[in-house]
Amino acid sequence: MSEAGGGRGCGSSVPQRAPWSLVAATAAFCLVSATSVWTAGAAPMSREERQKLGNQVLEMFDHAYGNYMEHAYPADELMPLTCRGRVRGQEPSRGDVDDALGKFSLTLIDSLDTLVVLNKTKEFEDAVRKVLRDVNLDNDVVVSVFETNIRVLGGLLGGHSLAIMLKEKGEYMQWYNDELLQMAKQLGYKLLPAFNTTSGLPYPRINLKFGIRKPEARTGTETDTCTACAGTLILEFAALSRFTGATIFEEYARKALDFLWEKRQRSSNLVGVTINIHTGDWVRKDSGVGAGIDSYYEYLLKAYVLLGDDSFLERFNTHYDAIMRYISQPPLLLDVHIHKPMLNARTWMDALLAFFPGLQVLKGDIRPAIETHEMLYQVIKKHNFLPEAFTTDFRVHWAQHPLRPEFAESTYFLYKATGDPYYLEVGKTLIENLNKYARVPCGFAAMKDVRTGSHEDRMDSFFLAEMFKYLYLLFADKEDIIFDIEDYIFTTEAHLLPLWLSTTNQSISKKNTTSEYTELDDSNFDWTCPNTQILFPNDPLYAQSIREPLKNVVDKSCPRGIIRVEESFRSGAKPPLRARDFMATNPEHLEILKKMGVSLIHLKDGRVQLVQHAIQAASSIDAEDGLRFMQEMIELSSQQQKEQQLPPRAVQIVSHPFFGRVVLTAGPAQFGLDLSKHKETRGFVASSKPYNGCSELTNPEAVMGKIALIQRGQCMFAEKARNIQNAGAIGGIVIDDNEGSSSDTAPLFQMAGDGKDTDDIKIPMLFLFSKEGSIILDAIREYEEVEVLLSDKAKDRDPDTDSEEQPSSENDSQDQSAEQIAPSSQEVDLVDQESPEESSLNSEPESSSPADTDNAASVSASEQNSNPMENHETTSLDGECTDLDNQLQEQSETEEDSNPNVSWGKKVQPIDSILADWNEDIEAFEMMEKDEL
Repeated sequence: MSEAGGGRGCGSSVPQRAPWSLVAATAAFCLVSATSVWTAGAAPMSREERQKLGNQVLEMFDHAYGNYMEHAYPADELMPLTCRGRVRGQEPSRGDVDDALGKFSLTLIDSLDTLVVLNKTKEFEDAVRKVLRDVNLDNDVVVSVFETNIRVLGGLLGGHSLAIMLKEKGEYMQWYNDELLQMAKQLGYKLLPAFNTTSGLPYPRINLKFGIRKPEARTGTETDTCTACAGTLILEFAALSRFTGATIFEEYARKALDFLWEKRQRSSNLVGVTINIHTGDWVRKDSGVGAGIDSYYEYLLKAYVLLGDDSFLERFNTHYDAIMRYISQPPLLLDVHIHKPMLNARTWMDALLAFFPGLQVLKGDIRPAIETHEMLYQVIKKHNFLPEAFTTDFRVHWAQHPLRPEFAESTYFLYKATGDPYYLEVGKTLIENLNKYARVPCGFAAMKDVRTGSHEDRMDSFFLAEMFKYLYLLFADKEDIIFDIEDYIFTTEAHLLPLWLSTTNQSISKKNTTSEYTELDDSNFDWTCPNTQILFPNDPLYAQSIREPLKNVVDKSCPRGIIRVEESFRSGAKPPLRARDFMATNPEHLEILKKMGVSLIHLKDGRVQLVQHAIQAASSIDAEDGLRFMQEMIELSSQQQKEQQLPPRAVQIVSHPFFGRVVLTAGPAQFGLDLSKHKETRGFVASSKPYNGCSELTNPEAVMGKIALIQRGQCMFAEKARNIQNAGAIGGIVIDDNEGSSSDTAPLFQMAGDGKDTDDIKIPMLFLFSKEGSIILDAIREYEEVEVLLSDKAKDRDPDTDSEEQPSSENDSQDQSAEQIAPSSQEVDLVDQESPEESSLNSEPESSSPADTDNAASVSASEQNSNPMENHETTSLDGECTDLDNQLQEQSETEEDSNPNVSWGKKVQPIDSILADWNEDIEAFEMMEKDEL
């Protein structure tokens, strides 16, 4: 997501209802003209340091792009750990992620305009020639319409835009004759059959060769698509129409946007995540600004900028008002229900919402942009990268990080809007983290787990298309760029489209359909270019004053609690009861529950069942607090369950030429040295003989004082550990014998003992899948001596030490194993339900009262024991918050009873059938929604 920088005439307002071309040329860019407004608040960065950082970005791009071209091209993407290309069908399927791959050299096309932004014009010319010579768009492969549009069609159009610019300058691309545009047009026509639906919303996938519905197409049976998938087409399709004169593309994209607007929830003005492409019914009724919706909002505002159609701005402003009213809970952005927008749909956020501060800058709403960006930065400082999802208490929810660029994008726009050098320091941190933790000899590897620092063998094309653009532009001066970037708009994939398209081939009717669907409040729409003196008061520390209260928000945790406490303090009321503070024996707590519509049912086994009836709450606010309490109780129970499971470990190759840059995700063992409580184990590796480690080793001198490599199979894990320990090994790595297995596609698991006492095993034991194990075995074959570090998380590496050498990986060995394996899921997710009227969280759901109706939710607690955390510090009026992770850790350490039917005074064990009754959308309110409709 993004919008290119620069501003024209933004010191004064544009007359109301100014000609659209003038508004498009000014309102969209006025924010970035404020660069000179303030330079205080952080120590200014010298031009020399900015140039040094810019050159560092150029070197990083060369490292990523060069390795792709050397080891992967013409494949779609680079696999940086194994130094080879990712070819669809030749690697284990990753599900929907692979729908971006179409055997069309995706990374090369996605990188075309990045080459020009980074002033690599010769490389750009060579790349264009390769695309024209090698890329085939007629492959028999099913691809995502959304991904193909933003990456490939957008990449071709961005490349064409800058090719004709360079040709006009007279030095490069003199031979170019719109060849990229012709390829884009060919691809556009291949995507058009996807729109053959009654609604005009496109199918989510299409076969590049056979289209939709034909037997050989292997697609066309889908019924649902995400809002962003259908609503992120207008920029590329309209640009294609404006470039070629073929209006059909813009017409189809407009029809899809019109349908989404018509189907918004009328009372909240929000849209859901997933919609039925035939009926227009919302399939998922949660709404936010992250995954599934994000770029729909972005393209409404940018369509106004590029096309000058007032209806797009009106729609965006209507949605934005709803977002700020319901979803924005500064500094958080939390999903809500479109029919009940005062109720949060989940208590975690995904990383894709990091684009939103940048969009707010474009809108002109700076304060919330600064707040959300600062919160995200604090999360990054804690984990080095932004996890794919994290909770409102800033715990990791999904630990992956595929090198997403959205946070860098928002950092760039906030710097352009404020000129605050603080954001240059943020960008510097991003560069350091990428080099320190993600850089490998063959490119940059995605993070498999931000907690351990382990890698995933992927480098997505968007990393080159977006990340390096934003980081370079952040530190570049105007003279460092060979063209005026203010003349272009960025697509959601950061491809550049020229603003002059707004006056070219205007054959599409600009009928304003917005007013047909809603009564518009004109006071909600800002038709003038914001004056920088209004946006940025004459206080040079304005941005810093907004950031300051958020600097410790991650360490203090639970910002929502802080916000509510502050609000309650001002109103004189007490803050809402938090699930972690609840004590079933506290009369005051019981009274609060009653006010929230939560009642207690005493069960025969001594437990207490909590049941919420929203209609029995004292007020709608109390009902909301009650539902939030129930959600927190469920998440607390889920978290307590996960505390029993061991987190993933890391195997880090520290010898030459890796120097700690390659980190492999490893499964833990339920026996042996606990790496989370003891110092990491470092040593050279050696293969055991016999390789399966199931008998006394015949080469004890080879493994003495080293970390033994053993193959899975034929005996118990604990037996292997004892055999290598008796031979003098200081640690062990079990490598899967199932050829082709990988942590990329298989869930992590922990190695179980043999049912006997394993206290005699004193060395650490870790498990690697075949693919990760092959990386170590290949390194041994090439470099003989390989040293690794076994730890609970990757240790710091030297960013200045690097090598271009990297071993290839060939998976080998295949056999069935006899070990006991204890599954270790990384996260417990909530699953969908159809239309429950009641859900409970206790060990025996059948014990729920049959009288519980009218949309109830219940959760079990203990009547006999007080809350084990009652002596801990709880949320106070000064905003201090209890560290939930520490509480759960302490609770886990003092746990004595392993019975799954324990009370809240002990461990709570939610069962699968109970979790299945709760989904992310809180579908328990479905009946109320139907009543309302």
